[in-house]
Amino acid sequence: MWSCPPQPDEAPPPPLASVPVPWKNVGSCKGHRESPGSLVEASAGEEAQGEEEPAAAPLDVSRLRSSSMEIREKGSEFLKEELHKAQKELKLKDEECERLCRVREQLEQELEELTASLFEEAHKMVREANMKQAASEKQLKEARGKVDTTLFAEFQAWRASPTLDKACPFLERVYREDVGPCLDFTVQELSALVRAAVEDNTLTIEPVASQPLPTGKAAEVDCGSANTCALSGLARICRHRIRLGDSKSHYYISPSSRARITAVCNFFTYIRYIQQGLVRQDAEPMFWEIMRLRREMSLAKLGFFPLEA
Repeated sequence: MWSCPPQPDEAPPPPLASVPVPWKNVGSCKGHRESPGSLVEASAGEEAQGEEEPAAAPLDVSRLRSSSMEIREKGSEFLKEELHKAQKELKLKDEECERLCRVREQLEQELEELTASLFEEAHKMVREANMKQAASEKQLKEARGKVDTTLFAEFQAWRASPTLDKACPFLERVYREDVGPCLDFTVQELSALVRAAVEDNTLTIEPVASQPLPTGKAAEVDCGSANTCALSGLARICRHRIRLGDSKSHYYISPSSRARITAVCNFFTYIRYIQQGLVRQDAEPMFWEIMRLRREMSLAKLGFFPLEA
């Protein structure tokens, strides 16, 4: 490469170091150099070409920017829809919570009203029961105050020295008014034997056996039939029989006769307990228990007895 000296009519070019202009290879033996103007034009053309080449880059950036904006818009719309759904669901849940709160408040109010009503009813029942109990106790005291002082005095005299001798005023009255009539059956002879056995505590009552007795046992004599009461003489189904003392003879009795005998035996059992000191009570409770047993004898005498008798 080489350069020709400047023409006389042209200004000298600037130093090469200050203006970096590329030189072109003009080939071999051209015999001339390109003018500075052409060099400047070539340099300007190259710069223009160099400026035109990166022009495609801004186009790609704008496309990316538009795509990013589109994605943002779609993302924003999606988030808005999700937010709207979440707000709608939250509103429904709030409404459900409010409804449940109202139901709970209503149930609590009803429970309080029911509790108050039950307490009031319970207090009312307690008051009524207390009033009835007080009235009953008052009536009992009045009834006890009206009891024949003679009966109670006879009992107290007997209790001071309890005995089974029916000659004492207390037992004589009971024999005459209750025991005698209760054990007064149609068959007088057997009635007297039953009465003596009850007084001696040697009478045995047992249910009628459903199976015949073994042949090896001592012979026992059945007096009468299981379909006829030996004391009343009436045709009755007899489910029990009595034995007097050590006798081997049995007498079939009806349920009514058994109830009368049982009532008298209960009375004698109680006064024997008193005589033996087994009853530890005051005189008044003992007296009323004896009055109850006397009532049982009166009812049995009239034909009132439990069905199982």
